[in-house]
Amino acid sequence: MSTYVYGIARASQELPDTIDGIGEPPLPVRTVRAGQLVALVSDAPAELKAKRRDLLAHQRVVIQAQAGGPVLPMRFGGVSPDDDTVGAILSEHHDAYMERLEALAGRDEYNVKANHQEEAVLFAVLAADPQLRARHQALRAAGGGDHDEKLLFGELVARAVSERERTDAVLIEQTLAPHAEGVRRGPESAGWLANLSFLVDRDRREDFLAAVRALHEQYEHLQVQATGPLPPYSFADAG
Repeated sequence: MSTYVYGIARASQELPDTIDGIGEPPLPVRTVRAGQLVALVSDAPAELKAKRRDLLAHQRVVIQAQAGGPVLPMRFGGVSPDDDTVGAILSEHHDAYMERLEALAGRDEYNVKANHQEEAVLFAVLAADPQLRARHQALRAAGGGDHDEKLLFGELVARAVSERERTDAVLIEQTLAPHAEGVRRGPESAGWLANLSFLVDRDRREDFLAAVRALHEQYEHLQVQATGPLPPYSFADAG
């Protein structure tokens, strides 16, 4: 039977007596120990698919385990041939895992995504560019202008908005980074100008969230949302 891995914790850490893992019915979670480390594991289902039920179960195992201390969370779908292989990997990377656990102690991940409020960003780019604003006013005075003039103006606006997206992505990262212990850039996706994960000390949580709120209050064209606290998936690796 293959072994499914949820995360890695210190062996000295207090863990719940029973934790239900993935599968239907839920498979019981156990530990594999090597030195000062334990891996939180269960049997792997015969057929592993990223179903909502199992994704939530994986997340729940990590959250319950980290109530007693830091956990290096594994991404969903991590399967090893058996418990012995898991123990061998713990032994091979023992010191590196211990260092990461120390770095994550007392810290959570917050994911921040941002996009533009369409009407507000159009106003912002016009306000920031006198030439673009003058062209806009001239088109309005001419009743909208002809097709070519409208097309050119639309291209100029789209270019200005795209540049503003890049500028605002930098602004968001530079504003929030001083309130966090680390930052990771997530994959680019349609609809978001920024997708960032921050590692935040729990005693600095309110300062971080206040900085998120201040971004929207100061820049009305920005829509910024923070999700967390989350297990530090983006910071499980050293770099």
